[in-house]
Amino acid sequence: MRFPRLRLPVGERRAGHRPASVLHGQDENALTRKQAFEPVVDANSRLLILGSLPGDASLKAGQYYGHPQNAFWRLIGGVIGRDLAALPYDDRLAALKTAGVGLWDVVASAERPGSLDAAIRRPEAADLRGLVQTLPNLKAVAFNGGTAARLGRAVLAGVAEPVLIDLPSSSPAHARPFAEKAAAWGILTQWIG
Repeated sequence: MRFPRLRLPVGERRAGHRPASVLHGQDENALTRKQAFEPVVDANSRLLILGSLPGDASLKAGQYYGHPQNAFWRLIGGVIGRDLAALPYDDRLAALKTAGVGLWDVVASAERPGSLDAAIRRPEAADLRGLVQTLPNLKAVAFNGGTAARLGRAVLAGVAEPVLIDLPSSSPAHARPFAEKAAAWGILTQWIG
C-alpha cells in the first residue's frame, strides 16, 4: 500500500548515514527533495522504531536524530538502560542493534522546506512491508510521533504481526515534558532482550 501519490524508494544509501543525493550548501528552507537514511536493522531486531523523515539537522549531521535538542537518544537510552547520548554515533547504533532495536523512517523521500512534518510534500513511502518481512524476530513496530504513526499504519494496514505502537514524538517541536514522553516510551521495555 502506498501513501497518496507515492512511489517506493530508489537508490543505494549506507545504513544510518546521509545519502549522497542530499544537496549541500542550499537554504535549509528551500523546497528540496530530502531522503531518509537506510534502515539500521539486523536479523536480531525485535523492535523497529520508525520516524517520519530526518530533519535538516539530522541530514546535515548524517545521523538519525542529529538535532541536539531531540530527546530520542535519551528516551531510547532509558528503555535499553544505557546512556546513549554520551556515546559516539556509531556506538549508539551498535548498542541499539545489541538491544534488538532497529531504526528507519516511514517516508523514503519528500519535498520539505525546513524540518517540520507538517511541511512534508509529495512523500514517497519507504518499503516498510518489505523490511518487516526480512526481520524474522520482529515483534513490535513503534512510531515516533503522529506523522510517523499515521503514514506508517497506512502502509502496514492488514499486517497481522508485529504489534504497532504509537509514541509521542521525541522532537523538540513536540512540546511535552520529558518525563511524560519517557513514561510513554517505557512500554518498549517489554521488547528489549
